[in-house]
Amino acid sequence: MAKRTQRRADRLSREVIVKAATDLLDTGGEAALTLRAITSRLSTGYGAVYHHVENKSDLLAAATDDIIAGVMTGVVVDAEPREALRTVALGLFDAIDAHPWVGAQLSREPWRPALLEIYECIGGLLDALGVPGQALFDAAGALVNYVLGVAGQNAANARAHVAGEVDRTAFLSAIAAQWAELDPGKYPFVHKAAARLPEHDDREQFLSGVDIFLAGIATLR
Repeated sequence: MAKRTQRRADRLSREVIVKAATDLLDTGGEAALTLRAITSRLSTGYGAVYHHVENKSDLLAAATDDIIAGVMTGVVVDAEPREALRTVALGLFDAIDAHPWVGAQLSREPWRPALLEIYECIGGLLDALGVPGQALFDAAGALVNYVLGVAGQNAANARAHVAGEVDRTAFLSAIAAQWAELDPGKYPFVHKAAARLPEHDDREQFLSGVDIFLAGIATLR
C-alpha cells in the first residue's frame, strides 16, 4: 500500500492539485473545497495529496497565490508607472471578480506571498512615479486597501445576486426607486445618484476611483 500511495504521489504535482482546488472553489466556493473532493476529482488517495499540501488552508492559500501570481506576471515593468498601476488594479479587480474566494483569503492571511506581491508591485510602481519616501508607505497602503476592498465587495455583491437569482439591473433599479422617494432636501446627492445607479458599470466606476487616487498621489510629488 505504501508503494501504491507513493506512485500516486509521483503522478501528481502541487500544480495539478492547486488547479483542481481552483476549479472546486470557482464552482462551489470555499465549502466545496475538501480533501475528499480533491481526491475524488483526481482519482487518488489522501496520502498522495498530503504529499504536496498540508491541509485545506494550505491548499486555499496556494490557489490564491497562484491567481495573484498570474495577475502580477502580466504587469509590464518598464511601462509608464501610472498606466502600469491602472493595469495592476484592473487585473486584481477582474481576478477577484472571476474568483470571489480570493478576496476573502487575502484579508484572512495577509502575510502570505500573494498580498506581499501586491504590495511590492504597487509600492514599486508608486516609487517609480516619484512618490516621496515619507508618503510612500501610506500611499501604497491606501491604494491597495481601495483596490482589494472594492474588488472584494463587488465580488460579494455578485455572489449575492447569483445566490438569490436576482437580476443586477432590477435589483439596482429597486434601490434607485427607494432613493428617489427620499427627502431631496435631506439627501440631495442620493437623489442625483439614483438616476445613474441602475445602469452604472462597476468596472468603470472602480477604475475612476483608481484614477482619483492616482491624481491625489501625484500631488505628493
